[in-house]
Amino acid sequence: MMKYRPATEADIPAMSEIRLAVTENVLSNPALVTHQMYVDYLDRLGRGWVCEDNGDIIGFSYADKTDSSIWALFVKPGCEGRGAGKELLKLATDWLFSLGHQTVTLCTAAETRADRFYQAQGWQRGGMKNQIEVIFTLHRG
Repeated sequence: MMKYRPATEADIPAMSEIRLAVTENVLSNPALVTHQMYVDYLDRLGRGWVCEDNGDIIGFSYADKTDSSIWALFVKPGCEGRGAGKELLKLATDWLFSLGHQTVTLCTAAETRADRFYQAQGWQRGGMKNQIEVIFTLHRG
C-alpha cells in the first residue's frame, strides 16, 4: 500500500538514488544536485514529500516556495504508472497554493514522458526555456 508523507533528511539517500536512476531528465552532472540542496528544500526553501510502498521510497517531490515552482518530481524506474507521481505533484502544488501563490511553474525536457504527464494533469505547456526544456504553468483554480 502506498503512503505519502513529508520528506525528512533521513530520506535524502533514497531520493538521491531515485534521481540518479531515472532514464529521462538525466542529470548531465550529478554533482550539481548536492545533499545540501535536498536539505534546503525540506523546509528553508520549500517542502518535500515522499511516497512509500511497503516501506520503500518509490518517489518524491519538492516544491520551491521562493518562486512557486516544482523543483523535483521523480518516481523510481519500474514504479511508474501507479499514481505516485500524480499524488506527489498534487501535494506540492496544493501546498504552494495554500501559501497564496496563484501560479505554479516547472520545467522538463520536451518530448518526454514527463512532458506528456504534465499535459495530462492539466498543466499549460508554454514556450521553451532553452533548447531542451519546456516551461509548464498551473493556475490556481
